[in-house]
Amino acid sequence: MIKSRTVDGIHRSVGEANKYTQEELMLMKTQDIGYVLQKLQSEKKKVEKLSSVLHVGNQASNRHVYFAEDRADAEEIRSRCAKNNEGTSNAEKPLPDYIKRRLAGSYRELEARKNRATQLEKLYMEMTLQKELQKKGRKRKLREDETVAPTSGPVYKWRRERKR
Repeated sequence: MIKSRTVDGIHRSVGEANKYTQEELMLMKTQDIGYVLQKLQSEKKKVEKLSSVLHVGNQASNRHVYFAEDRADAEEIRSRCAKNNEGTSNAEKPLPDYIKRRLAGSYRELEARKNRATQLEKLYMEMTLQKELQKKGRKRKLREDETVAPTSGPVYKWRRERKR
């Protein structure tokens, strides 16, 4: 009620369009970008840790490497390996249900974290672009035919400015 008045009998608050200065706005944007960057880095670290635990993409080869001096020695090593493989059965024991459920949940969590990391990265890039657009300097938005690599978002070009 302090910063308000009535216009034609309707209660209206006085607009506070210039509540913050330009420097204060830039400082707040910098702090927001810092927070998003911190969350992005922690999310990427969690994805990396979870994927290393789940052995995603890097299947370990269960093979030994043998070095031979000549062809005869190599043939002898191959025959020994073939005999060893015949004696063992490759039938693995099935995993219990509770382990399968935990594993599936872990993979779901990994995918969700990857999606969140990509969303945070997009948000970070967008926020840094908005911050750069607020700075001083001449800039213009490039047309689609001027861009080298077409992207989904707008592309800007800044005029060269001499740094003293």
